[in-house]
Amino acid sequence: MENNYSEKITLRKCYLEKRNAISSHEKLKLDDLLLIQFQRLSFSDVHTLMSFWPMPHSNEPNTILYSSYLRHTIPDLQIAYPVSNFAKHTMQAVVINDGTIYQQNKFHITEPQDGENIEALDIDLIFVPLVVCDIKGFRVGYGKGFYDRFLANCKEDILKVGFSYFSPVENIKDVHKFDIPLDYCITPESVYEF
Repeated sequence: MENNYSEKITLRKCYLEKRNAISSHEKLKLDDLLLIQFQRLSFSDVHTLMSFWPMPHSNEPNTILYSSYLRHTIPDLQIAYPVSNFAKHTMQAVVINDGTIYQQNKFHITEPQDGENIEALDIDLIFVPLVVCDIKGFRVGYGKGFYDRFLANCKEDILKVGFSYFSPVENIKDVHKFDIPLDYCITPESVYEF
């Protein structure tokens, strides 16, 4: 848990406000620019992707656009979405398909209603939600640590990709020893590799 004087709390508040100020018209344009930048990366060794459903109430980048692109370029791609256990602060990766039924959990996060679990070690690429990251790839998420706990159980060479409408900040000073950095942050103007 973060303390009340955390830099992450300040950055989260600031960048959520900036993100929520983006109009729906501007967001469509920015999502397209993110896709163009994302297409610059190679995913020849990717067979399994863990993505997530973007939360409209927090104006997150459209991850469905990026996973659809991958599904088109990697025909046998297996895609999983997280299902959260809020009592244990853990997640399971659940495989989705065209017939998957979704539901919103108590925090209005859209998750698969049911499906087959996949082991964290079997995931090649993961889209990691973020509010902002720094130039070392450390990110400010939503403050609960779900993804860092999940990533600790993934294989060492899993590709960790975040999407942001904003360039990375210089440095997040209160990085925790269990925080796991991204490999890439995609912005509308650039691909940052860490």
